[in-house]
Amino acid sequence: MRMRRHSAASDEEAGIDLTPMLDVVFIMLIFFIVTSTFIKTTGIEVNTPSADSAEQQPKGNILIAVDPNGEIWIDRQQVDIRGVRAAVERLRVDQPDSSVVVQADQDARSGVVIRVMDQVRMAGVTDVALAATAGDI
Repeated sequence: MRMRRHSAASDEEAGIDLTPMLDVVFIMLIFFIVTSTFIKTTGIEVNTPSADSAEQQPKGNILIAVDPNGEIWIDRQQVDIRGVRAAVERLRVDQPDSSVVVQADQDARSGVVIRVMDQVRMAGVTDVALAATAGDI
């Protein structure tokens, strides 16, 4: 019986080239990262008041929360009333056509909410909404 000898060329042909598969996996990873949406939160949970006329707003890119103690939260950070304008201007650099939704707790003082909305408008945002839960009053 004769034994067959394997040459180096036949070993290379028998191997599986994983490079195209890895390219596809990396392209899919980039696609999913780019197309994914990131949920923005204010950092605290507020109990918004209910209103019969509340409507779903399709976009609300900048969220500002006001809790019952008058604390203001933007992007998971507590902000002083004097820092609201600068924070909104900073967030609008990424999304110039963004709108602002103020999520005020039902026990929050109206004076604080009005001052927050005033600071948002001074930052150049004309589309400001006040969040409410749809339902009975």
